Amino acid sequence: MIEIFKNPENWVALAFVIFLGLLLRIGAHRFVLTALDDRSARIRSQLDEALRLRKEAEEVLVEYKRRQDEAEKTAASIIHNAGLEADRMAADAAAKVEEFIARRTRMAETKIAQAEAQAVADVRAAAADVAVAAAGEMLSASTKGAASDALIAQGIADLKARLN
Repeated sequence: MIEIFKNPENWVALAFVIFLGLLLRIGAHRFVLTALDDRSARIRSQLDEALRLRKEAEEVLVEYKRRQDEAEKTAASIIHNAGLEADRMAADAAAKVEEFIARRTRMAETKIAQAEAQAVADVRAAAADVAVAAAGEMLSASTKGAASDALIAQGIADLKARLN
């Protein structure tokens, strides 16, 4: 048995067994177990907190997806309404352009009719003047004297009254 104590590894083993015995005697195992239990509880608490945060994040994600869908629907509605408004404005503009063109055409036709009436009146006046002058020349050549002058003046006045 003495040979066992000659080997230094055996002395290390015996010292380790004595050390473990002393640790058990003073209750170090309870301290280690308590520390491990506390650490386990902390880890469990952190896992529960992480699960709670994950669930909260998923709820927030669902809420933001719902809001995004609503925003996309609102945007689509706005785009659709803007398209309808643009079509309505284009139709209104086309109608106003057509109305403007029609009004301008009527004004041009009215001016043309007035110009034609004025030209006809000018031609009639010129023709009347020429006819009066011709009649005056013919009457003066065919009649002479005071009676002829009175007759010429009367004829010219009658002719002017009829032609105008």
